[in-house]
Amino acid sequence: MRHFGFANTYARELPGAAVAWRPAVVPEPRLLFANAELAEELGLPADVLSGPDAAALFSGNLLPDDAEPIAQAYAGHQFGGFSPQLGDGRALLLGEVVDRSGRRRDIAFKGSGRTPFSRGGDGKAAVGPMLREVLIGEAMHALGIPTTRALAVVATGEPVFRETALPGAVLTRVAASHLRVGTFQFFASRGDLDTLRRLADYTIARHDPALVGAPDRYLGLLRAVAARQAKLVAQWLNVGFIHGVMNTDNMALSGETIDYGPCAFMEAYDPQAVFSSIDHAGRYAYRNQPGIARWNLARFAETLLPLMAGADDESAIEAAVVEATAVIDAFPAMLAGELLAGQRQKLGLLAATPANDQADAALVNDWLTLLHTQAVDFTLAWRHLAAAAEGRPEPLRDLFADRAALDAWLSRWRERGVRDGAVDGAARVACMRRASPAVIPRNHLVEEALAAATEGDLQPFNALLAALLNPWEEAALLTRYAVPAPTEVTARFRTFCGT
Repeated sequence: MRHFGFANTYARELPGAAVAWRPAVVPEPRLLFANAELAEELGLPADVLSGPDAAALFSGNLLPDDAEPIAQAYAGHQFGGFSPQLGDGRALLLGEVVDRSGRRRDIAFKGSGRTPFSRGGDGKAAVGPMLREVLIGEAMHALGIPTTRALAVVATGEPVFRETALPGAVLTRVAASHLRVGTFQFFASRGDLDTLRRLADYTIARHDPALVGAPDRYLGLLRAVAARQAKLVAQWLNVGFIHGVMNTDNMALSGETIDYGPCAFMEAYDPQAVFSSIDHAGRYAYRNQPGIARWNLARFAETLLPLMAGADDESAIEAAVVEATAVIDAFPAMLAGELLAGQRQKLGLLAATPANDQADAALVNDWLTLLHTQAVDFTLAWRHLAAAAEGRPEPLRDLFADRAALDAWLSRWRERGVRDGAVDGAARVACMRRASPAVIPRNHLVEEALAAATEGDLQPFNALLAALLNPWEEAALLTRYAVPAPTEVTARFRTFCGT
């Protein structure tokens, strides 16, 4: 058998944080997707995805000699309600590798069968949701947004039963780690401070090594996680991404996007857009994501308070509460700053200063109001604004019914650009195009590709994936991958968790 060069630090350094477990054996494994570029980045054996054992390896039928598969324990607030035990109900962490850039990365299965945390579920996954994770994750990576990634998807040759029988699959997922807010909640809710401290120190060593041994390292960890989440959620908002299920067990402390279940990209701009079939009240709507990120961080801060206090006395705990509260209260402004910085790139404002913050934010908000009131496609509006910057406003004007309102805003935008001074026009346009993709995973195209794949035809999936891997290509605007779905399709579009 082969070695992947696994380290298994989580399994060995955090006893009680996981349960050793084996993946289920599947009858007829067949490789559907293989990410050779990612395998090379991870430093895996050259033939790992092309050799005769590939399907067996990535289905779980055959494990590397150095794998120590575990199901991780975690808790979580799901739609605001706390569940003290969730855990990996259909996932297994195989181990960690140190990639060619020196970064430690988890390699894990999803859909590999029941675990002690399955809570009555079958632990399996279907082809469609696993290939969906490939499409959305690789699109996010191509857009430069931190994300878990798919290394492989294997069809299992057996059905899984949801509303109907569907072909089964196992995904192999790569992550900076699978440490979540919910991981900390699991031990904090049990009052297990010894494991909680070991977990915090492990997290710091893995993601914020500069804090190792620092007397205020737990406060430093909270600040670091807040900074990563502010940057991540701002990036989501600037491409119109809606996570769909921002539960605390789905907030990764690494700052990566994790768990592509009920998620989608907006088409016509609507701040109240919700695409999750289970989010009936709109808790995780597009516009609510900054507030939910703050709420989740507050739950994370609560788990750290005893560690920050360092002593079980009232004054120490009160001091820790004050420090943690300051981080949580600073988060909205931090996220707003990250968001505005990205929006300025999309507007081509390259010489921005803090003195312009209020006026620039107003310019953006008026632009978004125009998009909303006229139901304009979010992605194409930003992209065609770059064409307007080089003197071709027609593609943008064609998106608007009320062109006079657009023209009035364009006049303000051009005037603001003049105040940037001697900024090279070509550099401005290039910046705008780097900040605003031509191609996103259009929901109707994703569903079309997954429906075909479920029936055994991978051609639409492979073609869509190729387009998503090159989201900045101007020529892509002339393809079907840049065309919005009909309004009636978008209005009723919903995504599901796939469990």
